[in-house]
Amino acid sequence: MTSVFYWTIAGTATGLILVGLWGILTRRHILRIALSFTLADTGINLLLVWTGFLPGRTAPIIDSTIQGDFAAVVVDPLPQALVLTSIVIGVAVAALFVVVAVQTAKQTGTADVRRMKELKW
Repeated sequence: MTSVFYWTIAGTATGLILVGLWGILTRRHILRIALSFTLADTGINLLLVWTGFLPGRTAPIIDSTIQGDFAAVVVDPLPQALVLTSIVIGVAVAALFVVVAVQTAKQTGTADVRRMKELKW
């Protein structure tokens, strides 16, 4: 049962990343592109959590119940810390993306990225 759950998380993470990339490449509305970036970011975070998960191990909390080799019974907390940092950065980037998208849409009069000709190099 654990194996099915383990690989379901991996499949979900991969699916979120692929759907996010598809949305980035095929959508024309700038806010939908921002949403697709956020979706792909969520998939990457889930994939990072999945790589740090080891079935049968517990959280790295030191107490008197752990006997024997401490490193053999706990998971590595580094991926979880990286994901927490990534979530904070992702929220900030998403907020900035939305603000720039809304301001650009107000300036150009459209949210379609194909019609924003004056923003090209």
